[in-house]
Amino acid sequence: MSDQQDAAIIGSKSFTAVAINCAAKAGEWIKTKLGNYEKLDIKYSSTDLVTEVDKGSETLIKRLVLTHFPHHSFLGEEGVEPGPEASVRALESKLENEYLWIVDPIDGTTNFVHGFPFFVVSIALAYRGEVIVGVVYDPMKDELFLAEKGKGAYVHGKRMSVSGEDTLRTSLIATGFPADQQYALPLNMKGLQAVAPQVRNIRSGGSAALHMAYVAAGRLSGFWEIGLNSWDLAAGSLLIQESGGTVTDSLGQPYHLGVRNVVASNGKIHDEFVGALDKAEATL
Repeated sequence: MSDQQDAAIIGSKSFTAVAINCAAKAGEWIKTKLGNYEKLDIKYSSTDLVTEVDKGSETLIKRLVLTHFPHHSFLGEEGVEPGPEASVRALESKLENEYLWIVDPIDGTTNFVHGFPFFVVSIALAYRGEVIVGVVYDPMKDELFLAEKGKGAYVHGKRMSVSGEDTLRTSLIATGFPADQQYALPLNMKGLQAVAPQVRNIRSGGSAALHMAYVAAGRLSGFWEIGLNSWDLAAGSLLIQESGGTVTDSLGQPYHLGVRNVVASNGKIHDEFVGALDKAEATL
């Protein structure tokens, strides 16, 4: 193990403590703004919203992170221009940095705007392109999902493990409705039509990060969506992997930070899940 790898592992406690503190502080502040925001803007499409609360949450998190780790790099959703091409460019411009914080200050902004209590703060830290800390905090339920690379994943301080379902037929899974209505949404709908008859049921809560946390906790057996971004997936991917599950792209290839089309599961249904989407030509 190299000295730099040693440093990543030895430092993980302080990294994790900062991630937890950032998520908790941002989440509690967001809660005070529920139904109390002043301005609503449309970004990429009519379903892709942003408020000053998103921006304020990201500013709070970024300030705390860079206070503790001034030489680390930071990638937050609200610091990136709208649209899939811009998000890809933003990630690529940061990947050479040794330590990169990847943050969605409110994953589920539309839910927040409408007072629907299904939104989270998502914070991940990547070391040389690999996620080593992931935190997803649900301020409405006061649930903090936490994972450290090689150390497991936890909620309420209890170790998480994925569900035991071994077939789609008995599985509750989730998906989303992508903001990219030209390419991603039609593919996702094609997948929905194909998978729905094969599973117990499907949910769509409107927060990819929280759906992934629920897969890690065994509350869902799978999740897929086309056209996501690194800040939607980074923290949740580690939660699932450290809970014994599997995260890939929609073709079944291993997850990396550049993945935008994701399939996540308890691992036991993964091949069947990917195969069903592939058969429906609902992948990219």
